[in-house]
Amino acid sequence: MKTFLAICLFILTGISAALYFGFDHTSSSMQVQYDDEQEGLQDEVVIKFSHVVAENTPKGRAARRFASLVRNRTNGEVQVEIYPNGTLYNDQNEYQALKDGHIQMIAPATSKLTDRFPRWQVLDLPYAFPTYQAVEEAYQGLIGETLLEDLPQDQVRGLTFWYNGYKQITSSEKPLIHPSDFERTHFRIMPSPVIAKQFEALGASTSELPFNKTYTNLEVDFINGQENTFSNIYSKKLYQEQDYLTISNHGYLGYVVLMNEDFWKNLTPDHQEVIEQALTETTDWIRRHSIEMNDAHLREMKRSESLEVHYLSNQQKEHWKDRFQRVYRETEPIIGKTLMEEVTRIQETY
Repeated sequence: MKTFLAICLFILTGISAALYFGFDHTSSSMQVQYDDEQEGLQDEVVIKFSHVVAENTPKGRAARRFASLVRNRTNGEVQVEIYPNGTLYNDQNEYQALKDGHIQMIAPATSKLTDRFPRWQVLDLPYAFPTYQAVEEAYQGLIGETLLEDLPQDQVRGLTFWYNGYKQITSSEKPLIHPSDFERTHFRIMPSPVIAKQFEALGASTSELPFNKTYTNLEVDFINGQENTFSNIYSKKLYQEQDYLTISNHGYLGYVVLMNEDFWKNLTPDHQEVIEQALTETTDWIRRHSIEMNDAHLREMKRSESLEVHYLSNQQKEHWKDRFQRVYRETEPIIGKTLMEEVTRIQETY
């Protein structure tokens, strides 16, 4: 019995000591000490930037450059997380993800906006912009300004246009030199009515497919060919499933950098300014370096013994342009007389 009482007394003594020493009654009324590192974590702004091309392309490298500029100039307060190769969203659902706020930035090919904003078809007109200077004038001048005015109605902010390069044609069937060579061929295209009409004028059929599904569909021969820039053809290894490359420069592939409008409005003025400056510098960088990157990728593809490369002569290009006149006639009522006149002015200037 004495042993039992001793054990009980020992336990009660231990509980009392724990209560006495384990709680500091004076500290409960004191203010929690300020932790500046915690505040930094709470104030950090994260921008998820999703795109569908490889990192070693003009857009992929521009995205990384932009992210680095923003991080450095905000001392890490704004972090741009890059998700390339469609790892988050593909080119068919990234725009809706942006609108829904699941991501904050995308840079789709301008063709991807034509289903929502028909006037954007002007940028897909074949042989619309004959030189790199002509493309720059289109993006920075009346055409670009007019097109960006369409975006706020969709709660999306257009920030700038990024450059890639001229589109070329690849095929697994035969060299595509004359318009008649396209008859009974099947091409992957981006979702643009003008691009569909372009191939229709050449006698080819088309299927709209996500960019990251192009290689697979070439591999299984669902499609015979596709159009794209040298950098995209090389980085996605599309040329490995094609036998012929036609250097036609028949259209220009560029991008528009977009941000969720609500997200933009919630940024501080200082952060907005840094982002705008970083985009301006990155846009100038990609304009200059995209040409070099595409040329380098063409040189690499020419080393492939299985790829036959053909250059269109000026006379052959004129034959293509003749076929494309119907595309211009059918598109003018959609994009409007003003934009079509601007295209004509740029063509005559360059």
